[in-house]
Amino acid sequence: MKSRRVAMGWAMMVLAAGLVVAAAVAAHAAGADEAQIRKLYGPWAAAFDARDTEAIMKFYAPGQTLVVFDVVPPLQYVGADAYRKDWQDFFAGYKTVKVQVEQLGVVSDGKLAFTHSIQRVTGTDLHGKPIDMTLRVTDGLKKIKGKWLIVHEHVSAPVNLGTGKAELALKP
Repeated sequence: MKSRRVAMGWAMMVLAAGLVVAAAVAAHAAGADEAQIRKLYGPWAAAFDARDTEAIMKFYAPGQTLVVFDVVPPLQYVGADAYRKDWQDFFAGYKTVKVQVEQLGVVSDGKLAFTHSIQRVTGTDLHGKPIDMTLRVTDGLKKIKGKWLIVHEHVSAPVNLGTGKAELALKP
């Protein structure tokens, strides 16, 4: 009886140690995923600043998997081709444009991840008028063939309910 209790005690300790190791491995993997995802936004911003639509689209899922809710109509863009056209139309409306990604938050379980950020877009329109917009962006990412890609993006601006207009000049 005593040896059975000792064996059970050892088994419980081994199980607990295994759970601790598994948790540590999972935490390390989550940290690695978070670091990989955070690194995506520097090259993404550089592609934005270069107005390079094809480089930007490398951060998004190909095909019809991608769904985007942008601040401009229509209600949604379904598929990479539709969103590529949205980027082309956006860049065509400005002489210069730059983006700053601020307050980037990342959560991941190793297969799916979500990010949220405040993005400030500055530049000049086609008439030389300065632009300065602050937007909220939430991305859903999926690890596809070992690479994190955006499969859902939601871009928004707070709305003044009294005027019904977007508040694009708010700063964090």
